[in-house]
Amino acid sequence: MALALARKYRPKSFSEVAVQSHVSNTLKGAIARGRVAHGYLLCGPRGTGKTTLARVLAMALNCEVRGAKGDGEPCGECASCRRIWSGASSLDVVEIDAASNRSVDDARELRERAMYAPTGEDRYKVYIVDEAHMLTREAWNALLKVLEEPPPRVVFVFATTEPQKIAQTAAPILSRLQRFDLRRIGPAEIRERLTAVLTAEGVSFEPEALGMIARAADGGLRDALSLTDQVLSLGADARVTTDRVAEALGLVPEDEYLAILDLVAARRAGDVFAAVARLADAGVDFTLFLAGLGDVLRALLATALGGTAPDLSERLRQALDERRERIAPADLLRMLQLLVEAEPRFRRSGQQRLLLETLLVRFALMDRAVDLESVLRELGGAPTPSGSAAGGARRSVPSTAVETPAPPPRRAAPPPSAQPAPRPQPESRATGSAFGDWAPPEPPPEASAAPARAAGTTVLERPAPPRATSAAPVVDVHTLAERWEEVVEQARSTRPLVGTALAATLPVAIAASGVVTVELQEANDAHVFALESGRDDVLTALRLVVPNASRLVVRAPDSPAPVERLTTESVRAERMASLAKRDPTLGAAISELDLDLLD
Repeated sequence: MALALARKYRPKSFSEVAVQSHVSNTLKGAIARGRVAHGYLLCGPRGTGKTTLARVLAMALNCEVRGAKGDGEPCGECASCRRIWSGASSLDVVEIDAASNRSVDDARELRERAMYAPTGEDRYKVYIVDEAHMLTREAWNALLKVLEEPPPRVVFVFATTEPQKIAQTAAPILSRLQRFDLRRIGPAEIRERLTAVLTAEGVSFEPEALGMIARAADGGLRDALSLTDQVLSLGADARVTTDRVAEALGLVPEDEYLAILDLVAARRAGDVFAAVARLADAGVDFTLFLAGLGDVLRALLATALGGTAPDLSERLRQALDERRERIAPADLLRMLQLLVEAEPRFRRSGQQRLLLETLLVRFALMDRAVDLESVLRELGGAPTPSGSAAGGARRSVPSTAVETPAPPPRRAAPPPSAQPAPRPQPESRATGSAFGDWAPPEPPPEASAAPARAAGTTVLERPAPPRATSAAPVVDVHTLAERWEEVVEQARSTRPLVGTALAATLPVAIAASGVVTVELQEANDAHVFALESGRDDVLTALRLVVPNASRLVVRAPDSPAPVERLTTESVRAERMASLAKRDPTLGAAISELDLDLLD
């Protein structure tokens, strides 16, 4: 009977172990320097070399010519090395499967056997315990003492794929062992190893076929060699081709993925059902197809963004490069998000075909992502560089006027009937507009003074706010709203209570004279008191964005909002309003294009 490739080409020395150099070099150095520990814990995915390293360690410790070379490597040719490598019975090396020998009685028997000395003065007794995470708590407790104070020249090697279970079951064990975590083996290393094995076997192969086997092995070299054995058993002659690999492993042909991409890009939702039916007739595993579709979408996204997707055949790479412009990266991201959300339900569902059809139909009917600024520009409402909408888009606030060094203008006071006690007002109060009211442009001093004198009223000169030598920069409420988080954090850094109260407000108006009006989102007397008492700190924080901020007006809502029952529509409307308030461009787009919020 022929020997399996995974057994025939099992490494016989540390240097032959693929990828795990951080473990093999450490073990080899410990043997060469005489610093071998009494216990090791080898962790890692299946097929990455845990048992192989344990056997090579046992070979090196019991090699008949161990002292000849002095580098810690076993010779692999002596009787002891051949016996250990083949898994034959050896008095000094014992392999135990913890999945079937997991009880406390098995652990006690192992402890008693460890008390016997090795067969020679220069030999070691090595106990290799595979699937160590299957041992019970009582079994680990029985081994605690012997692992803490082991007999001389006794080495325990535990191998596991789930070290977290050992930490949960017997945490004290971990402090008594040296732990090594083995890495997954990448597709490039697997292809290199398969090339060497098939060349030694004299078997012809196609490089792309080896790449398919490497991807299917999922990081395990033993799995790759087993799959290669399976492919070699198919057909009259021993050859490894892409067609044979796809047939033997049940892989989905790349053309099927490309066909799905084409119908999604062309928005041909009606053709989805025929494509899925074709997959079902071919006996394709829908779970495997969904995973492959995710890999293809990921590769197409990397290609569309100018990157390079690894581990692809040259044919698939060229096909994706030709389709890079057909689906926007934003749409690919949304497709991947939908696929990730559907995968947990897909694995548990009894209607996988239906779920796959609905998912692909959603891909085909998905609204394509658009650039809002370009849409507004076509409608005549392209946003200005400062971020506010202009032209056809609905303008929320005009830009504020820049103060000039000219003398302050005069304003006529209202008649006595409208204002019994005239007082100088630096700025009028903001009204209930969402973005604040703005006073009309002031008339020239000559035009306003004459009517005032004709009416017989007193002309009051508005006190000029302190100004710098240069004109204050133009700051609108949109800019302040965009940087409101900075203002809140600055206020919170000096006075946390004031910062918390300020976070419950939104800016609604900025006057040219430096009056900033904020509105509480909900009526709260504590927040009003905090803002009133910390007014100076708030103004200091506001001057980060509004350099001429000189006064703060806090406006509470007219009445508390009625308690309403939350519905899906109300939550969606609230999110739309919040997004529109944060981003003026998006708000203009929602208003002009009647956009809706997707889940």
